[in-house]
Amino acid sequence: MSKWFTTFSEKASALAGHYLTFIVALGLVAVWAVSGPFLRFSEVWQLTINTSTTIVTFLMVFLLQNTQNRDSKALHVKLNALIEAIEAARNEVMVAEEETDAELDRDLQRERNEAAS
Repeated sequence: MSKWFTTFSEKASALAGHYLTFIVALGLVAVWAVSGPFLRFSEVWQLTINTSTTIVTFLMVFLLQNTQNRDSKALHVKLNALIEAIEAARNEVMVAEEETDAELDRDLQRERNEAAS
């Protein structure tokens, strides 16, 4: 199931980010807006767009978060491999994702100071 969801979320994210998807969504909103006067701006007319956008947004949050999590993990693996490959690198930074925000800020400032030296 995990592999299926990974494949599905990759394809859905790619599709969601495509310019044609935006154009289709824009077209649907335009059709909805134009239909307002014909449907007398009824409650059903309003609920249609509200419900549709809520459902799509709710589902896309999970798909996009899954894609972002996998991208982040892949980036960490690649960076860890680079850190391990460079002898002068400090291995302490390999666990930076486990640090607090304050510790990350401290590390960032230390790296900036060392780079400026």
